[in-house]
Amino acid sequence: MASSRDRQRKLARAKLDRQLARRAAVAKRRRQIQAGVGAAVVLALIVAGSAWALGAFDSEPKKQAAEDTCLWTPQDAAANANLKDVGTPATKNLPTSGTRPMTVTTNQGGPITVDLDLAAAPCGGASLAHLASRKFYDTTKCHEITTEGALRCGDPSGTGIGGPTYSFYDENVPTAPEASPSASPAQAQPPAYPKGTVALVGNPPGTNGSQFLIFFKDFNPAKPAYSVVGRVTGGLDVVEKIGTLPTVDNGSGAKVKPKTDVVIQSLTVGEPNAAPASSPSAG
Repeated sequence: MASSRDRQRKLARAKLDRQLARRAAVAKRRRQIQAGVGAAVVLALIVAGSAWALGAFDSEPKKQAAEDTCLWTPQDAAANANLKDVGTPATKNLPTSGTRPMTVTTNQGGPITVDLDLAAAPCGGASLAHLASRKFYDTTKCHEITTEGALRCGDPSGTGIGGPTYSFYDENVPTAPEASPSASPAQAQPPAYPKGTVALVGNPPGTNGSQFLIFFKDFNPAKPAYSVVGRVTGGLDVVEKIGTLPTVDNGSGAKVKPKTDVVIQSLTVGEPNAAPASSPSAG
């Protein structure tokens, strides 16, 4: 009988061991599953955090900072009392294609209209628009009728060294005419500054501000120095008429000052458009 009871105990013990083993295996499997789920959650959180840091969940994508289109160099009004502070134009997001209309109304006749070439001279166009919006040119005199065949305007002081408290670089200076080979006859080339050209003029050259030239004659220098900013589209006859006015000494020995005042009553610049720049017009 003792041996029978021993066998039963052994069988019960073996059964219990098997149950415990199965329970341990189930518990181990559960822990493995939980560990796997936890690792997946941690990995998902890491990925989501990285994406958030990079702006993936922003309502709008982050835009790359716009680059400067133009740079404006400050000028010291304390060193030059002829400068006038009217702020500076924007440096970024300026129009760089198409044209912009400019209208100059003087006391000498109908308005002079100009197409500013924003593709070739975006900074010149931006500066003229900024100054016009500040009424910088209104009730100022065009202080010279130059020997080059241009009307010079845009200096409220009338001294030739006035302007705003900033300057900017040349953009669209024509190239010098090419010399013909000695064995070949010289071929006619278009002038660097055809009649109707509007160009900026700085003092010293290359430091453009508010002053500009409107050519009423063709001008073809050996070394062009003026940055072309646009073309006259209407009222060129008014500029030509002004070009015939008598001139007197400007106080420095140059007989370039109009004997009759040429006053800009207003100068306005309109909104940009996509139309190509127009050719000079006598209308």
